[in-house]
Amino acid sequence: MDITSYIVQGRDQALLYGDYNTYHDQLAKRLLSSRKKLGIATKNRGKFQKKEKVAAGDVSSNNEYVHLLLLTSERAWAQAMSFKASSSSAQKDISGRTRSHIVSRLNKASQAAHHLVETLSDAASGASANDVLEAKAYAALIRGAMLFEKHNWELCLQSYSVSRVIYSALASTGKGDLFKDLLSETIDPSIRYAAYRLKTPRTVPIASIAKQSFPRSDNALVNEITRLDPSILAVGDDASKFGDAAENAPRTITWRSREVQIEDAQISLAWASVKTAKTNLADNLAQVQDKQPYEIAAQYDEVLMATQDAVDATKQAMDELKAEGVAQSDPRMQRLQMTRTAVNYEMISWRIGRNRILTGDNDGGPEEYKASRRRKVKASKAAEGTVKKEQRELPPSKKLAKLKEKVALYDGTLQNVLSIKELPGVAADEALAKKLNGYEHYFGALKALSIARSHAITKNAANALALINHANSLIQEASVNLSHGDDGDISQQQTSPLSIDVAAEAVSFLSSLLDGELQRYRAIVHMRNLRDTELEADKGDFDSPLVSKLHVYPRRVNLRKIVEFPPKMELIPVKPIFLDVAWNYIDYPGKTHAPTTTPGPVGAAKEEQPKKKGWFGFGR
Repeated sequence: MDITSYIVQGRDQALLYGDYNTYHDQLAKRLLSSRKKLGIATKNRGKFQKKEKVAAGDVSSNNEYVHLLLLTSERAWAQAMSFKASSSSAQKDISGRTRSHIVSRLNKASQAAHHLVETLSDAASGASANDVLEAKAYAALIRGAMLFEKHNWELCLQSYSVSRVIYSALASTGKGDLFKDLLSETIDPSIRYAAYRLKTPRTVPIASIAKQSFPRSDNALVNEITRLDPSILAVGDDASKFGDAAENAPRTITWRSREVQIEDAQISLAWASVKTAKTNLADNLAQVQDKQPYEIAAQYDEVLMATQDAVDATKQAMDELKAEGVAQSDPRMQRLQMTRTAVNYEMISWRIGRNRILTGDNDGGPEEYKASRRRKVKASKAAEGTVKKEQRELPPSKKLAKLKEKVALYDGTLQNVLSIKELPGVAADEALAKKLNGYEHYFGALKALSIARSHAITKNAANALALINHANSLIQEASVNLSHGDDGDISQQQTSPLSIDVAAEAVSFLSSLLDGELQRYRAIVHMRNLRDTELEADKGDFDSPLVSKLHVYPRRVNLRKIVEFPPKMELIPVKPIFLDVAWNYIDYPGKTHAPTTTPGPVGAAKEEQPKKKGWFGFGR
């Protein structure tokens, strides 16, 4: 019959976009539709007739009668919750008349749910044992809400304990997700508050409170629960289904050499689960051989969920103390603040470790573009003679996609580091703040390196050089803050769990890698600048005729322009000496010849010889 699923789905669908008034209106329509299906609806303008009670025979013939009783109970419950919500939103105390109305509605819902239990308990109804248990759990839940409003804390705790124990037993049959939200959001807070009003210590786990308050006088109910899960009501098993024994749960939590007492039992159990998950993670990673990064990262899911539960339990405990009016200066609140910082730091640390696994070897420093989800060829096939195909180089688009994934992981890591800095007490811890700055610079350098490689792929070496230079400056600052490494070794990152702690070897490896990349891209940029200069020079010489540059070895020859044709008038530089020689040997128009002399005595000739004129003895 799926009683619980029918109720939970109806509430979720209505409360997702509305409130209890919306849910009440929907239930009225669904109730009318159910009566029409059964043929018992009052006709329009018809005379009202009191309906007979639903019998076991009716349920056996048509399961819609079960829905009729459930809808009747839920409609009264939704109306009561709408009254309570309106008073809470108005920030007014619920008056006696309003409280009486709420109790009246919840009483009606409880009567309908109790009638459903009686009907299904009859053998003539044909209901299974699990259906009867679900009906009893629902009836106890509604009755507990009524007793909660009546402030009858002892009976309220007893009713909610019945509901919790039954739902815990049903969760063992394979429907844990269905009951988990119902337990965590409705039943457990009500049990905790009722236990608080009964002066029960907060360090007692909810599972223990529920087991102690469960009425064992109902032998039939006890037998049914034991049939489903004997550990639920087992003597001496205080933690029951949801954790280890309460006696073995840690009572203190240590962080940064400070030890504080755990104030709430739920935090203690959640912290015990965290320790167990960390041990399992280390064991699983020790057995990992030749697995892809995403397969190794999947091993972190258990510890991440356990730490998230610890964070939620701490927040819930703090909210409860705030609701009770406890001041921030109270020692209990101070201890919870320290616990909150410790569990949040643990959770964020494992998130960063998971991101580091996904980035690849050495935190993604080496330039590798592996297909992360591609299975490797087994060694047995290679031994049989199968030739392993060499991995083809990825195209630039896929390389850019890989780098984009890495940058997204680095962004998430940097955001997690910033969120740690905002935790209470972190800013006052100078040593921790220095380490966090070093982590921020380390992952910032990796991010800049990945972006630089994307620019290099797109043939923009100058931008790549600038980013690598920026990454190199960041890693130098990180090496100052992380001069003494913490935990782990870069050579063991596949066998030991990675977290936020960065080893000194990882910093030195990235520093040497960036130094080499910086020198490499400086050479690349320099060569590209020289090549561009030469190309520009060649482009200018390519258009000039070959005859004008015979003194230079041509890199490229334009055979269509060996000489300038047709020739152009242009100035030719000529020295004056060549013009003087040409004057003596060329008969220019208008030139007068010097007169010839007659031979005479030698002495006279010497006397009559004119003096030399002009340059270098050449005269005119």
